[in-house]
Amino acid sequence: MQNKIAKIIKIILLIFGAFLMVFPFVWMLATSLKTLPEATAIPPIMFPKEAQFSNYAEAMQVAPFGLYLRNSLIVSGVGTLLTLVLTVLSAYAFTIFEFYGKKIMFFLCLATMMIPSELLIIQNFITISRLQWVNTFQGMIVPTIASGFYIYMMREYFMQTPSVLYKAAKMDGCSDWRYLWKVMMPINKNAIATIGILTFISQWNSFIWPLMVSKDDNHRVMAIGLLHFQDAVSSKINLQMAGATVVIMPMVIFYLIFRKQIIEGVSRGGIKG
Repeated sequence: MQNKIAKIIKIILLIFGAFLMVFPFVWMLATSLKTLPEATAIPPIMFPKEAQFSNYAEAMQVAPFGLYLRNSLIVSGVGTLLTLVLTVLSAYAFTIFEFYGKKIMFFLCLATMMIPSELLIIQNFITISRLQWVNTFQGMIVPTIASGFYIYMMREYFMQTPSVLYKAAKMDGCSDWRYLWKVMMPINKNAIATIGILTFISQWNSFIWPLMVSKDDNHRVMAIGLLHFQDAVSSKINLQMAGATVVIMPMVIFYLIFRKQIIEGVSRGGIKG
């Protein structure tokens, strides 16, 4: 009897937690389809009497969300690719090779995890200013591609691969690059996919750094574009919610597509731990 009560309480708590998580998104979507009087009504109206899809067309006319989407895809896509390349190669070197200063370098890599990213903003901005990278895509991407945590995580996965495979491959004349490409990466594809997905989400949701670097619509990403859009329609809540929906939906779709890879990567990491 006690087990049944505990199970019922657990289900109720999970449902309540799910409701708290989902409600803001449902409210945003519903408000984006309301008329302005419905969006500002007191007491609040949950759903519109008639969906106003014209709000999205009006929002797209006020701000170039298509351009913002392109910029976000460039920054997130290229940033993710470069992060994966740097992470995989660094983790592979720390796992396979022996060289002078290896432990010190890895310790310094781990030490970067102790430094809040906010402390590096000023130094990074001074650096890209001297390189004349302000208001450029490379200025937004390059300072964000190195992650001590991802290198550490990838190294832990690589270390789970039996060393006898590397020795056998070398005896067969396999090069280090081919061993990485043909053995290590396929075995650890779930971990690589997880890092890639988390990096893409982080790049997409980045706000402070793109806000400092971008100066015009040609380089503004979705989050920054939404900020300027809200200033333009500050009195129209329904249009603000329409713009927010346009910004959020690509990431929601991205998560729904790749959720299996995220779960598999996390599950495998939990088993190894």
